Amino acid sequence: MTTRIIMDCDPGIDDAAAISVALNNPEFDVRLITTVAGNVTVDKTTRNALKLVHFFDKKVPVASGAEQPLIKPFEDAARIHGESGMPGYDFDEFVGETVKHSAMEALYLTIMRSSKPVTIVPTGAYTNIALLLAVHPEVKSRITRIVAMGGALGRGNMTSAAEFNVYTDPDAARIIYNSGIPIVMIGLDVTMKALLTPKTLETVSTLGEAGNMLASIFKHYYEGHEGGIPMHDVNTICYLLHPEYYQTGNYWIDIQTSGPAIGETVADIRGAYHNGQTNAEVAVGIDTDDFNRWFIEEVRAMKVD
Repeated sequence: MTTRIIMDCDPGIDDAAAISVALNNPEFDVRLITTVAGNVTVDKTTRNALKLVHFFDKKVPVASGAEQPLIKPFEDAARIHGESGMPGYDFDEFVGETVKHSAMEALYLTIMRSSKPVTIVPTGAYTNIALLLAVHPEVKSRITRIVAMGGALGRGNMTSAAEFNVYTDPDAARIIYNSGIPIVMIGLDVTMKALLTPKTLETVSTLGEAGNMLASIFKHYYEGHEGGIPMHDVNTICYLLHPEYYQTGNYWIDIQTSGPAIGETVADIRGAYHNGQTNAEVAVGIDTDDFNRWFIEEVRAMKVD
């Protein structure tokens, strides 16, 4: 029984790892990849998505999306991911084309034509999803849930308050958190714990051409920490496959859209302001040993012709 997913992303090094796992794990049926401006500009994120689909020889459509946030000026993360977003590996030259529809329309058509509800996995700014919900609210009943990388209950990584994906387009984040669609928030509370250790990185580099590709781009990821590197976006895919690795809590999440705390995900931890209602399941802990073992096995199983 496969899970039908749509990946909405801004590759980006950790997005690349998430896409690689999703494309190769038989428990997923990846129906569409949509791209958004985030880690780098949307022309680059789109090109990177096409590179990965071609690298693994998969027939997954790619649609290019929003070039900028809904309201807030665009700020990229090229200082973390490099100017191309995915440096360090020489992908084969190829001619890859996106679908003729925009990301928003491709999302709509894919969701409505699917015989089963789909899960949306955003790992970049949520602009495309917000536009979809604003223009085509009828899709809500066709979405099982949104498993989104972004946010934090504590310290941010873009400002002291805000995580990058939510900070990039906080107005879009507010729309999805107020949509009524079940949401799982995979934020910094777990992704900064789910570090790929130096030993894991060394092992990955030995695991065929897929491992070589991933290890090569990981070397250009300028977000190292003592104990390893965070693979933020991969946690969305890991959660879908192994929710038992994660500890979660249910909260009402509000999004700050202005002021010095713009982009902050504010949890009603005491349940004091929303009559006991919640709008998100929030990941707060993870078994890091299981995460590392799982990632190695996922890469080991990847096949490159």
